[in-house]
Amino acid sequence: MDNLTPRYIVQELDRFIIGQKNAKKSVAIALRNRWRRQQLPEDLRDEVLPKNIIMIGPTGVGKTEIARRLARLANAPFVKVEASKFTEVGYVGRDVESMIRDLMEISVNMVRTEQQEKVLKKAQAHAEERLLDLLLPPPKPKYGSLELQEQGAGVDSETRQKLRDQLRAGKLDNRIVEIEVREKTMPFGLISNAGLEDMEINIKEMLGSILPDKPRRKKTSVADAREILIQEEAARLIDMDAVTKEALYRVENLGIVFIDEIDKVATKGGGHGPDVSREGVQRDLLPIVEGSTVTTKHGPVRTEHILFIAAGAFHAAKPSDLIPELQGRFPIRVELDHLGKDEFVRILTEPQNSLTRQYTELLATEGLTIKFEDESVDELASIAADVNDRAENIGARRLHTVLEKLLEEVSFEAPDMPDGEITINRQYVRERLSEIAKDEDLSKYIL
Repeated sequence: MDNLTPRYIVQELDRFIIGQKNAKKSVAIALRNRWRRQQLPEDLRDEVLPKNIIMIGPTGVGKTEIARRLARLANAPFVKVEASKFTEVGYVGRDVESMIRDLMEISVNMVRTEQQEKVLKKAQAHAEERLLDLLLPPPKPKYGSLELQEQGAGVDSETRQKLRDQLRAGKLDNRIVEIEVREKTMPFGLISNAGLEDMEINIKEMLGSILPDKPRRKKTSVADAREILIQEEAARLIDMDAVTKEALYRVENLGIVFIDEIDKVATKGGGHGPDVSREGVQRDLLPIVEGSTVTTKHGPVRTEHILFIAAGAFHAAKPSDLIPELQGRFPIRVELDHLGKDEFVRILTEPQNSLTRQYTELLATEGLTIKFEDESVDELASIAADVNDRAENIGARRLHTVLEKLLEEVSFEAPDMPDGEITINRQYVRERLSEIAKDEDLSKYIL
């Protein structure tokens, strides 16, 4: 976190997301403020609350991608939820507190994976010894002179070393061994609907800690057995109490919750029909965003220092249609720009994971070489921008549709064209897409 200055964060986001400087700057400052807060004296640290952000902009302009890349950059627990999936208690839908439970679960898995990597070498060594015991069972105690016993042990030691060398070289990977795996058996199952899935998981976990593990013999290859044994040994070496403690700290101090489609629960009031439920969602979201304690199976989680980033297109509603209390909890508002032809050209070529590179690499796996000329990229961007203007504006997602249609035939024929080479120029793009793009009915349904 020391090196994550706002300028560096924006530069990293620029590698994957084109444009949207204002949004990048806002999230970069919000992330840096988390580091600044950690440097404060303890008495002041609790008083500094994160400045939650609302991103306003049409679909496909990079709202979700900015939040996701930000979380990955900070190595922070991150969860994305849709506000429209939640409803107030009493209506069909998920409980809003489940987003914090999901975040805690993600954090625990993240920390557990990090700890597993730290103990991986030791776990591999233990797993190797257990595999060698399976391949060459330890010698039985020998009766007779001490000299004969030592000779027998020496022979076994030599054989074990030879097996170890073969195992490390992968020569025994296909040999079948029988290992013992331990699993928990549930005496019953729960039939649950969307609102009870957390209850089902918690009951199963509670019973799982009471019911004993049931050993089961399983025949498998040495390669698969090695992976199973490494996982078992790593689990034994990890202190789960320390994992849970670290995961809880990360959620409370670094966690990011991205609430998408916040505009779908905005209402202009009136209190009729679905508006009642929408306003109820806002009121249920309020205590979580304000700061409350949510009970999870890993312990209580305080939410006041979790960063909430909300996003919505706000076509039919405005941010001011949210209830005033919730508006006050999202003090920073950022409007994202519409994407036009110039941005599409950059999206197709500049990012590290650009679409043209993705398709080129995908088809290269079939031995087919694809080359995109600059004029073809310009034409693709022009068609995508034109269709967005005339049909529905779905932002950069239109490029996926256009490119998939352009390369549909090539993708189908690629396995039969080994060592082939195709150059995509303006003419090639026009032959396959221009007619569809011009015909409004066709472009509406195909592109």
